[in-house]
Amino acid sequence: MSKYDVVVIGAGPGGYISAIRCAQLGFKTAIVEKHSKLGGTCLNVGCIPSKALLDASEHFENAKHNFAEFGIEIGEPRADLAKMIARKNSVVDQVTKGVEFLMDKNKITVYYGLGSFENSNKIKVSKEDGSSETIEAKYTIIASGSQASSLPFAQCDGERIITSTEALELKEIPKHLIIIGGGVIGLELGSVYKRLGSEVTVVEYADRIIPGMDGTLSKELQKVLKKQGMKFNLQTAVSSVERSGETVKVTAKDKKGEELSFEGDYVLVAVGRKPYTEGLGLENAGVELDERGRVKVNDHLQTNVQNIYAIGDVVRGAMLAHKASEEGVLVAEYLAGQKPHIDYNLIPGVVYTWPEVAGVGKTEEQLKEEGIAYKVGSFPMRALGRSRASGDTDGLVKILADEKTDEILGFHMIGARAADMVAEAVVAMEFRASAEDLARISHAHPTYAEAVMEAALDATGKRALNM
Repeated sequence: MSKYDVVVIGAGPGGYISAIRCAQLGFKTAIVEKHSKLGGTCLNVGCIPSKALLDASEHFENAKHNFAEFGIEIGEPRADLAKMIARKNSVVDQVTKGVEFLMDKNKITVYYGLGSFENSNKIKVSKEDGSSETIEAKYTIIASGSQASSLPFAQCDGERIITSTEALELKEIPKHLIIIGGGVIGLELGSVYKRLGSEVTVVEYADRIIPGMDGTLSKELQKVLKKQGMKFNLQTAVSSVERSGETVKVTAKDKKGEELSFEGDYVLVAVGRKPYTEGLGLENAGVELDERGRVKVNDHLQTNVQNIYAIGDVVRGAMLAHKASEEGVLVAEYLAGQKPHIDYNLIPGVVYTWPEVAGVGKTEEQLKEEGIAYKVGSFPMRALGRSRASGDTDGLVKILADEKTDEILGFHMIGARAADMVAEAVVAMEFRASAEDLARISHAHPTYAEAVMEAALDATGKRALNM
């Protein structure tokens, strides 16, 4: 029986990063992955493939609607979905092979198969060919990730009633895509197919889209997406989803209790994700779950079993790849006797629509609920020279600062390259910068990032300078 210092179950962004850090710190490390490729949901059927399709559809959108404004005359462009999917698959193949290279480089043993606990130290790896082997671990890190949530009345058939996984592999552009759920996944994939010519209708139970983000971003993003042609039905509860051949009918009730119905050729169920713990044999090791099916952990991400840890989507907190990676590093360094720390308030969230949406820290709703006195600074992207030049004038930057100390408490943005620009706010907040600190830092002109400086100026009460 092979013995290891650390065995990681799951090779997503949490698992493979954790394994690498463990190996770097001198632990004999193995990783167990149930699928035939490393990288988990993020690299295979999540973050990376969705961004490949978002970029492809954005290029098509610009060619079809925006090139002429810039003096670029071309013939009528045609979307070739099969080629877009093929390119996406090529990108996925490249990044997953990159993870394989990193495993080899760091001398991490890879086991392909379903990892399940026989007891707290022994892990059985069940392979696709029916064979199995057992390995022994001094420490185990559970990084099994999550899977798409379903609705009891909307069972996905993988053909017309689909999850995000199938939405990344469609053989045709939907005529009418109905999306149940107005969160990140639904809006990103909705953007892809709206650009390619689909009619897109979003049905959301809450009173706003992206409900976990600042309310200003929710309102602004909905306004922008409506302008792009997406339709929204908020405060609408879906009661049934029925398929008849190539048609799917969604029945729902609005906030007044009136029945609504929608018909399309595809329905995307995008109501979130749930922890993946099936088949792990947690009961054999005595690992406890919470009321939501997540693995219970302490502040060091240690389970109730002393030598077993858990990270990423399978534990509490936001289901984000970069959050999982941070946790993977934390556990590795903790096992090595170091004193790592994660400030979960400073884990940014991003929506990769266009314009992009990003936020970090407290939302205005949270500050109100917690009774914290704050001030607001904002700046519209349309007032930037760089935005005017590129034609990306939608959006704004919003900074929330402590009313007395001026410390930045929250940063929220919708606009071009928001996904990259939020890092400036994370750095500032990590060092507990004030709005004035951010306002006094020189930002190159003309850039989108000047909107951050201008919002910070506004929060300090100084007038906006840019044009």
